[in-house]
Amino acid sequence: MSRNSLQDIKSGKFWLALVAEFLGTGLLVLVACGSCANFRVSEGVPHDFVQISLAFGLSVASIVWSIAHVSGGHINPAVTIGFLVSRKISLLRALLYVVSQSLGAVVGAAVLMLVSPTGTHDALGTTSPGNNVTLTQAFIVEMIISFVLVWVVFATCDSLRTGFGGSGPLAIGLSIAMCHLWAIPYTGSGMNPARAFGSALMSGYLKENAGTHAIYWIAPLLGGAFAGLLYDLLFATNASLAKTKAFFSRRDYDDAQFDQNGRRVDNGQSGIHLKEATAA
Repeated sequence: MSRNSLQDIKSGKFWLALVAEFLGTGLLVLVACGSCANFRVSEGVPHDFVQISLAFGLSVASIVWSIAHVSGGHINPAVTIGFLVSRKISLLRALLYVVSQSLGAVVGAAVLMLVSPTGTHDALGTTSPGNNVTLTQAFIVEMIISFVLVWVVFATCDSLRTGFGGSGPLAIGLSIAMCHLWAIPYTGSGMNPARAFGSALMSGYLKENAGTHAIYWIAPLLGGAFAGLLYDLLFATNASLAKTKAFFSRRDYDDAQFDQNGRRVDNGQSGIHLKEATAA
């Protein structure tokens, strides 16, 4: 169900959702980046990148499971922008989610620095292009893996799908582990601008490499936005020409108004589509 910014401000659950996004992203950076030790991909591919991939995937799965009912469990600006461009959440919610996620990532990196022995976690899981990987190549890789993540999030949250059981958060976590297994040698597998920002800021990498770091914002946001629109308008259970026309022409557009056949239903009987996105 879509909401506007005024509705969000008036909702007490909205402010709790911001806390959940802050805490969830902070825990992600603390635990998952904590598995990276002193790793920087530009210094060579680590022997334990399978461990890192599993740590990120399992961390996201666990965190999403614990806060999805409060905030939707985005913990990633790339996910948030996917829901924004597909008109699932308000602009205010999207902006404050990104702020909360970024602040949480900084705090998570700061705690990781605090609890780590000197020299053990100096890089704090900072992402950077790998050896001989150009900025263009890194940009494309980051965009692709972020697309995969958001695509899986949307597919997982499509409540009108039938015949697919299992754990949604686990599916999301597995998509992250899958992409890390591929992309770590190329980019360090950022796929989350907030997570990349927290590590880069606290490690000091951001100060001298702001241009390179921008890749870890722009590429995931583009990939996430494209995945959200593509899935919702073409591959969602209720995707239809009528829904697409309403998306681009109606101010009161709400994809929950379209049933599993893509027909507009205004009597409240249609399913709650992608309900986790607006749980608050």
